[in-house]
Amino acid sequence: MNIGFQRKIDRYIGAMICRILSLFYRQSRDEDDGFQPKKFLVILLSEMGSLVLAYPMFQQIKKRYPGAELYGLLFDKNKEMLTLLDVTPEKNILTIRDATFGAFAMDCLRALNQIRKLKIDVVIDCELFARISSIVSFLSGARIRVGFHPHTQEGLYRGAFINRPVLFNPYHHISQQFLNLVSAIASVSTPKVKQPARRNNLKAPAIEFTKPEIDAMQARLQTDFRAIDSKKLILIYPGGGILPIRAWPRHYYSLVAGELIKKGYAVGIVGLATDKQLAAAILSDCNHPACIDLTGYTRTVRELMLIFQFAKLLITNDGGPGQFAALTPVPTIIFYGPETPDLYGPVDDKVMLFYNPLPCSPCLTAYNHRNSPCDGDNLCLKQIPPQQVLENALQILEGGRSAGG
Repeated sequence: MNIGFQRKIDRYIGAMICRILSLFYRQSRDEDDGFQPKKFLVILLSEMGSLVLAYPMFQQIKKRYPGAELYGLLFDKNKEMLTLLDVTPEKNILTIRDATFGAFAMDCLRALNQIRKLKIDVVIDCELFARISSIVSFLSGARIRVGFHPHTQEGLYRGAFINRPVLFNPYHHISQQFLNLVSAIASVSTPKVKQPARRNNLKAPAIEFTKPEIDAMQARLQTDFRAIDSKKLILIYPGGGILPIRAWPRHYYSLVAGELIKKGYAVGIVGLATDKQLAAAILSDCNHPACIDLTGYTRTVRELMLIFQFAKLLITNDGGPGQFAALTPVPTIIFYGPETPDLYGPVDDKVMLFYNPLPCSPCLTAYNHRNSPCDGDNLCLKQIPPQQVLENALQILEGGRSAGG
């Protein structure tokens, strides 16, 4: 579905449904009576990168509620990442298609029917930008419903039926706020979770791959792209995904790629098949066989992460690839501006962040459903100079500086 259409549906229909459902909610007296939940459902529909940032939350659920059965509800296209993270059995992952409104509506009804049959005790709603998850949470029949709530703030209205409401805080990293959702289950304070934030327990897991898997992917790449044989591989992700405003300028990527090729490196452009036009422009700018188009080349996220095992550096816009890289050995350079790394940066010590906080940045927030007021002229990213990026990339590649240094 077009993201603009999604926002309109959520704004006009989603808000109305939340208000209607709120009329039917009455807080039960027994909600804080020591009830021990056994079945948990985590709803996290948004981008795959958010699942990586939610990993500490999944671990915290397992730690606090040993023996509990954990389920996940997410978009079908994100299922592979949750499977790779190995936080719950694949049979416990419920999915919704979002390609068309018809498929989306049908799958929501099907998923809701499944959830009610499972007799879920706790729903943890991690969403910030859409109300469908809140609606599913209420209709699930779960006794405890945790989710972000505005309290006295403007925006973020998700109904008055969240019985463990957590105050969204744009000054705390989202991984910590996901942990707060777990703490809210047993919290008795108002607002919930009045306790110190502990950022030091946030760490992305390392996904293990076998050496034969890695060797096979490296051999496949060298067979398909002879020009990069014996060269160190640098990856760039110039796409903006569903939010193009997050993209560093294409010609900046071309400049950096061209200079790296002059230094003897190979540059691979990664992305979806829909990024091929963008990749073609960079290939044309570089005009060198050592610049290769890998958009659509990897059939799965797992295959992309296999390439991350032997690539020497990833340069990327804010988005999924930067979060995936945190699960692998590859050092990363990531550009921020419309969103802030303070809230969405990878929990990774080998990442270098470029962030230009103009007075209007970050402009994609939970308060505007990531609908930026910017006219498309994203100066916060355009003002990050390619020469500075190149210098830092070479320092990482030549061993003089770690990405996190």
